[in-house]
Amino acid sequence: MDPYVIQMTGSGNSPSVLDMHVNISGRSSAPGKMKGRKARWSVRPSDMSNKTFNPIRAIVDNMKVKPNPNKTMIALSIGELGTLDRGAVTAVDSGREEIASYYHHPEAPLEAKDVILTSGCSQAIELCLAVLANPGQNILVPRPGFALYRTLAESMGIEVKCYNLLPEKSWEIDLKQVESLVDEKTACLIVNNPSNPCGSVFSKSHLQKILAVAARQCVPIIADEIYGDMVFSDSKFEPLATLSSNVPILSCGGLAKRWLVPGWRLGWILIHDRRDIFGNEIRDGLVKLSQRILGPCTIVQGALKNILRRTPQEFYHNTLSLLKSNADLCYGALAAIPGLRPVRPSGAMYLMVGIEMEHFPEFENDVEFTERLVAEQSVHCLPGTCFEYLNFFRVVITVPKVMMLEACSRIQEFCEQHYHCAEGSQEECDK
Repeated sequence: MDPYVIQMTGSGNSPSVLDMHVNISGRSSAPGKMKGRKARWSVRPSDMSNKTFNPIRAIVDNMKVKPNPNKTMIALSIGELGTLDRGAVTAVDSGREEIASYYHHPEAPLEAKDVILTSGCSQAIELCLAVLANPGQNILVPRPGFALYRTLAESMGIEVKCYNLLPEKSWEIDLKQVESLVDEKTACLIVNNPSNPCGSVFSKSHLQKILAVAARQCVPIIADEIYGDMVFSDSKFEPLATLSSNVPILSCGGLAKRWLVPGWRLGWILIHDRRDIFGNEIRDGLVKLSQRILGPCTIVQGALKNILRRTPQEFYHNTLSLLKSNADLCYGALAAIPGLRPVRPSGAMYLMVGIEMEHFPEFENDVEFTERLVAEQSVHCLPGTCFEYLNFFRVVITVPKVMMLEACSRIQEFCEQHYHCAEGSQEECDK
């Protein structure tokens, strides 16, 4: 495999900015010499975002007036039966500040205006796609990857191009393939780290190579970082935006995973655009799209400061300890089963397991394999086909340890009952 050479040149306007370019052949290369997009940034908001206008939200959200502190507020503005706690009203204004403060990095500074609150991380991804891409354009998504990317994109008339993650390299991105997929209609690159469904965590050096490709091809990034900081002790999560000043990034996150409150539906978009490539247009487009319907629950927003600031470290430690223990247990147990090839995870809540289908000839594919596993052992795992990756299945490692042990035992029993030696490998089977 040819090496990736990263060429870095400083910018006169921004001394701290690194203009990074990837050369697949190993020779030095200037932007625009390879196939793909023109080597210039041109990111425009979608037609949908330009056409979106909610007059009530547009006016109310921009009101700067403060009520008379000597008189109790009487709200006659929203048609809802009931009352709204004053703390909840305050939370609507403070949520963005809290998120900006919590995720601020010296390398990736944030202000309240850089934060869009959403109804969960899924809506954050939806808004990012909706603002960056028009029907007929395409986006680059990981394979295996979260199925929602395709669901959302295709419902908007956006083409999906899949790039492969490499199991033999702990699910790193096939960067050569990404480079080959980019064309003039490519609206953005989605990078999911830590990964669902793989449980992988990209190293800093690999993330820098990803950013180099994006910079070279002038493709903005949607960073799905909902599992950010949910990494095991032998790995480290690097927020993508902290590693580049010259690639515009929309980072998506939320409360559901790290804080274990999926039903609370509070997510966010962090706008990182230090070279002003998005400009005001993309930012304004996101605001308008977020105003199409009411945002996340104000009660949850009211709790946001305490969630972010007062959650004890013990909570995070205990969560990660459980996940790491289950990951090690599950990986070890499944690796010992003939016919299965688990890939060790480094974070998130998942583990992907390869199926050597030639040893299970009675099953046509991974879907049938997992269906029979449910029918015979009452163990439900999602087939890799759900993530566009055949002959694998995904294990969720969040269950109690005793349940994880029982599940692995049942999977072993299932595989032993259906395993057959492949032709010419009888000697190996007899060992």
